[in-house]
Amino acid sequence: MKNPSPNGLAVQQAEWVKRKKTRPRIGVFGVGYFKYWGQFEGLLDDMMRKQAVFISKIEALDTAEIIDLGLVDDASKAYEMVLKLQAANLDLIFCDMLTYATSSTFGIIIKSIDVPIVLVALQPDKAMDYSRASTYMQLYNDDICSLPEFAGVAVRMGKKVPQMIIGTLHDDPAADADIEEYCRIATVLHDLKTARIGHIGHPIEAMLDMHSDSTMLTAHFGAHIVQCEAHEIVSQYQKATETEIDAIKERILAYFDTPDPVSDPISEKLRDSDLHIAAQAAVALEKFIKAKKLDGLAYYYDGPEGSDTRVVMSNLIVGNSLLQGAGFPMCGESDLKTCIAMLIMERLGIGGSFAEFHPVDFKEDFVLVGHDGPHNIAIAEGQPVLRSLKKYHGKPGFGAGVEFKIKEGPITMLSISSTYEGKMKFVIAEGESIAGPIPPTGNTNTRGFFKPNVRTFLKRWISEGPTHHFALGVGHHAKTIQKIADYLKVESVIISNE
Repeated sequence: MKNPSPNGLAVQQAEWVKRKKTRPRIGVFGVGYFKYWGQFEGLLDDMMRKQAVFISKIEALDTAEIIDLGLVDDASKAYEMVLKLQAANLDLIFCDMLTYATSSTFGIIIKSIDVPIVLVALQPDKAMDYSRASTYMQLYNDDICSLPEFAGVAVRMGKKVPQMIIGTLHDDPAADADIEEYCRIATVLHDLKTARIGHIGHPIEAMLDMHSDSTMLTAHFGAHIVQCEAHEIVSQYQKATETEIDAIKERILAYFDTPDPVSDPISEKLRDSDLHIAAQAAVALEKFIKAKKLDGLAYYYDGPEGSDTRVVMSNLIVGNSLLQGAGFPMCGESDLKTCIAMLIMERLGIGGSFAEFHPVDFKEDFVLVGHDGPHNIAIAEGQPVLRSLKKYHGKPGFGAGVEFKIKEGPITMLSISSTYEGKMKFVIAEGESIAGPIPPTGNTNTRGFFKPNVRTFLKRWISEGPTHHFALGVGHHAKTIQKIADYLKVESVIISNE
């Protein structure tokens, strides 16, 4: 099957394994003031119609399961709402500010609920008709009135001020974009706490920044780290049939270009033998992912020279790249933290490819960002390339390598590092992927331009103590990722481009 990538390129995804799209559970409750209903006939009905319009906006996105929890208009109903929210197993909550509401409708809720709450103040009219203005009309449009009061009570309850959406209920693209953003955030939060990330082997022994405590990854993100063994893939590799292998070969050749080598003496035109091994490993990966019910994989494993173990574990690049394009983050060098970063970006719909810094171009003021190994082909600029490599630099083995750059335009980087205290930290930055040639080395490389200039940016990025790996995605989404960090109670920093 073919799915469109963000740059319009048709991505031929792994037909043999399909990631089942998850649907986060989003709760919606409205707030108002019970004293108004008896004073202004019809106002309560108007409030509920406003809430129905808001819910219809979420439903139109078709990305989440919506739980309509009704209206809270006095303190006793707020206490009842706590029980409903706790029982609903929610990933995110919208509090619809329908009109003025006393903070007693919110205080016990923000105190008791750990699920992210977004305050939504979308008034129905862009402006009141002042020549016909009435108290009813004011109350009908009083959506923002309680925002300061709710923010203040959140702080008094020991919580952060909730995120909020402010705008109009109709014909407001900015507000609609905010709603869509929070629905994508809900997907990330849902998938993080339910993900099964496979782990094989260990980080390359000398890379001290990459080592992770699997228990702490569960503590911070909820994901379960499934400790797997290399032989589980190798045994599937040995069982693969020629029919299965040939089918994958056809798909690989239909999607990747296989040009002649250019300037790198360790690269060659794709060899038939390397294609066969890559396809056979891809068959094995499919069965392995299905059997272990994995949502992603971080791996690095050696084996005796000439063994099936070394051949397979050093030739997962092509199959993993196909899987990553299909929504399964696959991370080399056994980097679990970056695998989580890639999952966050993938569920946000912005790709997420494995990357690190390569040489700087001081003439044109950019830095190459890329890596060897598997990458997210769903965000490739143009047709990805396969080359045969005589050696994988710094690693055992040889075989097919994936080469491309990600879509030209805005990009976002996310590094997840761990601190001396054992906590997680998000280091986030935005830049541009600019046009131009990349090294023909069988690896990914993207020309990354960062403000105010490459020297200053690199100093600022490195000063925050990131890992040397990061996830690289398309578009500018630093603030969205920082919201996710806040909801996860993880420290975060966005690198300034001023």
